[in-house]
Amino acid sequence: MIVEQRDYHVITGKLSELVSLYETEGIELQERHLGNLLGAFATDIGALSTYTTLWGYENFAERETRRAKLLADDAWKAFLAKIQPLIHTQQNRILTPTPFSAIQ
Repeated sequence: MIVEQRDYHVITGKLSELVSLYETEGIELQERHLGNLLGAFATDIGALSTYTTLWGYENFAERETRRAKLLADDAWKAFLAKIQPLIHTQQNRILTPTPFSAIQ
């Protein structure tokens, strides 16, 4: 298994708007295509105005296939047009669970 961590650094004051858009539109679209949402978070301490999601995949090839289907969805493209003005920067990481991780 691999875990993709996606951090969206949001324009100051816009985090609640971004979270609301994901709650009402985005997560349903993502789950339809990506599947395994492990969690969605907003920072309280540290790099503020950050929205983070963790997505689980069997392997990198599955991730690529699922993300390609999401990116081809017209509803997702329309959603991106709504959220892109709210996002300052984005960082993605692929994480591999350790043998003793609760997530395998």
